[in-house]
Amino acid sequence: MKNSPLSVCVYCGSRHGAKPAYTAAAVALGQAIGERGWQLVYGGGKVGLMGEVADATLAAGGRVVGVIPQTLQDREVGHPGLHEMHVVQTMHQRKQLMAERADVFLALPGGIGTLEELYEVWTWRQLGYHDQPIGLLNTAGYYDALLAFMDHSVSQGFLSAEQQGNVVVGTEPLALLQLLAAAVPGARAKDDFSRT
Repeated sequence: MKNSPLSVCVYCGSRHGAKPAYTAAAVALGQAIGERGWQLVYGGGKVGLMGEVADATLAAGGRVVGVIPQTLQDREVGHPGLHEMHVVQTMHQRKQLMAERADVFLALPGGIGTLEELYEVWTWRQLGYHDQPIGLLNTAGYYDALLAFMDHSVSQGFLSAEQQGNVVVGTEPLALLQLLAAAVPGARAKDDFSRT
């Protein structure tokens, strides 16, 4: 692991979702990041699970970096209390900058944006653009159907078991975070994400 604090890129919903467990998991994750003096990199929002994980990280003493498109910043959904806020023009720029600032990736419950971010960074790993650990927090069984579909994809020959294994699945925020932190390579090529 590098000498600077671990940087955790979190993908999650801009809504809270239907179950209190989703919010509780976001808060627990942010608290764990902050208590360790690590850095959160995320989409920069102050709403939904995004806001919860950022607020919890800040409250526990962690550093928070947000990356938000101008269109969302103009709607006043950007978090005003971050250490760094990068306003970009496109979603592609947002995802690339988030990836460049991350040591590990972790997806919490969320909608199509969260899935898109998860699948893109998963694809980048499969293509060899990075070797950073990727985690999926399956809070309250939220991702059960998705995981079943991925099993189906393997059984139908569209995904190898090795590719599927590039995403570590867990149900407890702290335990999953520790697994991902332990798997961080000693060095990382920051420009690899610009290949896509």
